[in-house]
Amino acid sequence: MTVQTERQDSRPAEVRGVDGGGGRPQRRAASRARTTALAPYLLLLPALAATLLLLGWPLVKNGLLSFQNLNMRQLIQRLTEWNGLDNYAEVLSSSDFWRVTVRSVLFTGANVVLIMILGTLVGLLLARLGKRMRLTLLIGLVLAWAMPPIAAVTVYKWLFAQRFGVVNWVLDQLGFHSMADHNWLATQFSTFAVVTLLIVWQSIPFVAINLYAATTTIPKELYEAASLDGAGAWKSFTSVTMPFLRPFLYATTFLEIIWVFKAFTQVFAINEGGPNRLTEILPVYAYIEGFGNQHFGMGSAIALLTIVILLALTAYYLRIVLKQEEDEL
Repeated sequence: MTVQTERQDSRPAEVRGVDGGGGRPQRRAASRARTTALAPYLLLLPALAATLLLLGWPLVKNGLLSFQNLNMRQLIQRLTEWNGLDNYAEVLSSSDFWRVTVRSVLFTGANVVLIMILGTLVGLLLARLGKRMRLTLLIGLVLAWAMPPIAAVTVYKWLFAQRFGVVNWVLDQLGFHSMADHNWLATQFSTFAVVTLLIVWQSIPFVAINLYAATTTIPKELYEAASLDGAGAWKSFTSVTMPFLRPFLYATTFLEIIWVFKAFTQVFAINEGGPNRLTEILPVYAYIEGFGNQHFGMGSAIALLTIVILLALTAYYLRIVLKQEEDEL
């Protein structure tokens, strides 16, 4: 009696996959490839949905309000009065808006310059210090950075208080007796000085820690080669350190422009844009016009124009950065 057994296919796997059941593994491989290609987009979906919900919808509502005449009467009577571009026309024709805009740009520029210079110096100092001193300075920077803005404003208002402020007391002890009862919030310049000191103090840690982290990526061999070529400290800094730090400086400056331009909390909590609304920047101006004067449509229009101005400033800065990078190439 002859027993027939099934003979195994001895052909290579690539040949067997062309016919019969071999197409199934190929379909599985193609399905896995499609899933792998879609994985990054699927992972971004939760963040994208949260962004659209938390930022996109309020922005749309704010845009709709900017085309309405909305005050307390409309809110009480639940009326919707569309007035087209009247709010934008009124804002753009107002000299106060342009005065506040120029003030906001100058305020942002002065703060960002101070933050980047001092933050870069502190970051380079961190790279030079020993472990213990570096750890101590890092702890101090993190504590300053982690302090909530309102808490920091409260501390600074106490430091610069007219009667019992520490700053006035120290100046009086040093012989400046006219500063014993000085009101730092009485003039535009001194109020901006206090606000600038607060914002710079809170922003330096981010720049310093970021720049210190960037210095750790610089190979030490480059400094050794520069010293063998006779380069001094300044030459090593300009030829070795700066090329590595430049991308970090660009990115950090970009972030600081955004953060300082919308520094509503510090400016409003210090003196509510006073004295006589002389220290208002655009976010504070939008809040006071919208909620303070109960012109909600006007405030929404100012808020959207603030976003447009900020986008224009950042686009101009990015254009300069990209042009410099092209010139270097």
